[in-house]
Amino acid sequence: MGQLLGLDFGLRRIGVASGHTDSGLATPLTTVHNSADDINWPAIDKLISDWRPSALVVGVPVHMDGSETTTTPLAIAFIQSLEARYQLPVHHADERYSSREAVALIKENRQAGRRKRAQKGDVDQIAAALILQRWMESNSQ
Repeated sequence: MGQLLGLDFGLRRIGVASGHTDSGLATPLTTVHNSADDINWPAIDKLISDWRPSALVVGVPVHMDGSETTTTPLAIAFIQSLEARYQLPVHHADERYSSREAVALIKENRQAGRRKRAQKGDVDQIAAALILQRWMESNSQ
């Protein structure tokens, strides 16, 4: 597959991570800040242009029991917009626990003296990397 971008969808922010199927590793990349009424498409356009991914992986929010959240339909609409806009395969990924794990990683790194105080966007980027990493691990041949 090659180069991938992972996205942790949110109404205010979208965490972005990069990864490559050859290495099987995902890395936090950036956070896209949305306006109050729309997705920041110019920022996503630039990421797609700069990174030229072969596919996108988007975390879909669900409750712990797997049922839809109020944000699930918005994430699905975002995925459909990505597919139409970029003509790329867009894979759905379960994002349960990703933000919690991201917060735990930041806290662990901070306690070890390796990281400054985290911003909200940091959590989104790390969550995107966790989503992408899990997806690559479960879809490797």
